[in-house]
Amino acid sequence: MTTPAALRLREALGNFVTGITVITTRSEGELHGLTANSFSSVSLEPPLVLFSLSRTADCFDAFERTEAFAVNVLRSDQEALSSRFATKNVDKWTHVGWRPGYGDCPLLDGAVATFECRVTARHEGGDHVIYVGEVVEFAHHPGAEPLAFLRGRYARVAG
Repeated sequence: MTTPAALRLREALGNFVTGITVITTRSEGELHGLTANSFSSVSLEPPLVLFSLSRTADCFDAFERTEAFAVNVLRSDQEALSSRFATKNVDKWTHVGWRPGYGDCPLLDGAVATFECRVTARHEGGDHVIYVGEVVEFAHHPGAEPLAFLRGRYARVAG
């Protein structure tokens, strides 16, 4: 149950504009993914990124067992894809175009940028685990507009 203080904190944090990503992995042959805006760059030398994952996420166990993940930064017209991967107990992969990347992690078609990562650390973070990954491959599409999130809804960014 979310407390009133936690709800107020969430509302305040919602004033920070974030990009929308789908974090993916393959564990024991199965594909897993979730929508996340808790993605950040950590370091350029060495190239490190992080994301945090709720312990209650349906794919939590899969991410705990894997040593690789991919970050797919969504394009402004990929709201439906974001919503699909944010929904529990649905088939997230039917009719979704992707190709295998590092560790066979799915790289989603049409993403603005992709980061293929090797897990280097897991840190306790309250009700989340923070995953740090070394970027082993990446790609981006200059000029493509990313999908953003602000105050609890999708937003457009001027670039």
